[in-house]
Amino acid sequence: MRRVKVCTYQNIWPSIFATEAEQLKEIFGGECTAIYHIGSTAVPELHAKPIIDIMPIVKKIDIIDTYNNQMKEIGYTPKGENGIPQRRYFQKGGDNRTHHVHIYQEGSHQITRHLAFREYLREHPGERNRYGQWKVKLANQFPYEISSYIDGKDDLVKEIENKALEWYKGF
Repeated sequence: MRRVKVCTYQNIWPSIFATEAEQLKEIFGGECTAIYHIGSTAVPELHAKPIIDIMPIVKKIDIIDTYNNQMKEIGYTPKGENGIPQRRYFQKGGDNRTHHVHIYQEGSHQITRHLAFREYLREHPGERNRYGQWKVKLANQFPYEISSYIDGKDDLVKEIENKALEWYKGF
């Protein structure tokens, strides 16, 4: 059973991202046009599950499945779209997950959504702290119920995301 663990920000997370991003660049080569550190581990001082979220941007999403074996070789489990159309999703670490890779094609609205959310929390410490405290509360309330933890965050995430997208238009 997977435990919902939320911890204080760790200064090592950006370097863990950078190391993994280099491996992904080697795998995807010229197909990959950018790689971003997203999610809570990309926001200094934000409480987070210690899972590095990585967002590679590619030229053609439809060919990413041809890289599944190479991703398996470096420890990832391919999950296909995993509920989000036009995404390719990979997990590393099994029940003790360490990395999530969310791949989108250039021009996807999902790219803006993720970057806006990250930048908004970096620039708005009050919102960052409110979100972090809410995640800690939910992790304590649902230590072995990841779906309840995720559901519990949903309304606040949507609220912050709407503010972030509006704010990001001027960024």
